[in-house]
Amino acid sequence: MKSCGVIVEYNPFHNGHLYHLEQARKQTRSEVVVAVMSGNFLQRGEPALIDKWTRAQEAIRGGADVVIELPFAYAVQSADYFAKGGVKLLQALEVDALCFGTDSQEPVDYEHFAELEFAHQQELAELFQTVKNNGMSYPRQMSWVYQTLFSEATVDFSSPNHLLGMSYAKENLRYANPMKLYPIQRKLADHHDREINNKHFASATAIRQQVLNHKMQEIKQVLPDYTYFDLEKQPYVSWADYFPYLKYRILSSEPAELKAIYQMVEGFEYRIKAAILQSQTFNEFVNEIKTKRFTWTRIQRLCLYILGNVSINEIENGQKNPVLRILAFNEQGRSFLQNKKTTSTLPIVANYTKKREMELFLDIKMGNIYQLGHHKIKSQDYYRKPFYDKNIK
Repeated sequence: MKSCGVIVEYNPFHNGHLYHLEQARKQTRSEVVVAVMSGNFLQRGEPALIDKWTRAQEAIRGGADVVIELPFAYAVQSADYFAKGGVKLLQALEVDALCFGTDSQEPVDYEHFAELEFAHQQELAELFQTVKNNGMSYPRQMSWVYQTLFSEATVDFSSPNHLLGMSYAKENLRYANPMKLYPIQRKLADHHDREINNKHFASATAIRQQVLNHKMQEIKQVLPDYTYFDLEKQPYVSWADYFPYLKYRILSSEPAELKAIYQMVEGFEYRIKAAILQSQTFNEFVNEIKTKRFTWTRIQRLCLYILGNVSINEIENGQKNPVLRILAFNEQGRSFLQNKKTTSTLPIVANYTKKREMELFLDIKMGNIYQLGHHKIKSQDYYRKPFYDKNIK
């Protein structure tokens, strides 16, 4: 059964994602599409607009056959770690191909890029040292380093999807049987677009902005009907819903406690403690503490780690012992999973029980915290069974 993997967030699932899934199946000629999807907290350090179970159902309705949760320890990370987790889960299921979106207007040979990276690791490390702490953001530093070393590489690391594509390629090459890569150009909407300028396609950023501004009619044409229905009926959240809890965590913690949080940089805990007293909203708080080196995204991730009191040990344990948590599947996906039961290199888990509490502590903890965002959000982990509809093929 030929298979293709996609590593996604679906925040929310829109027409561009529908197009991506259609192209993934078509270009790879796969019988099964496996989606590895972030859970309730996302790569850029944000809570998902709607919960992982709803988004997983939308993915199945949109063309995926299996949806697997990317654990928090990998999901809320920089591009390299995000890619490491997604590729690891797909490799555990022996998926044949990896399909991903790219913002590049010109064809990019991602596999060739990964080979260059492996062949010149020492030179790359030395060049990075020359620009370390020079005031440029990390994406800009990366662009300069790669363009300096590889004159043929016109790399724009400010493009999140382009950066992720290269991270997938590097991680994929580490395996004995790497997946075949299929980059697909984004359809008529840039990742950063904040306005809806097309009748059928819009960025997830623009869609979320309209939802949070209660302008639902503005997004109807760029979403499948089932996503629009979910956004009208399901509770949705943003950082504004969690800011009071974040503020309490910071105010009630000593600097030494904050210093122990994962990825807290020496001395930054004092900047955070000072800024929280002056901030009435999450956006005010981030604007108060961000710098050229500490970008908005990096700070958002750090805020999630503070919110969950996440330690380096929890992240390391989560990365060492991931499971294949099934969120949703259809009949084709069920057959695929049955075939992989005996060959998968990671445990396939259909539901969490008390017996798995210590093994999956971080994901369960963050699921409980996600529930705080709205009183109508149901329990996210214990005894939740995957969505299954044998009529969806």
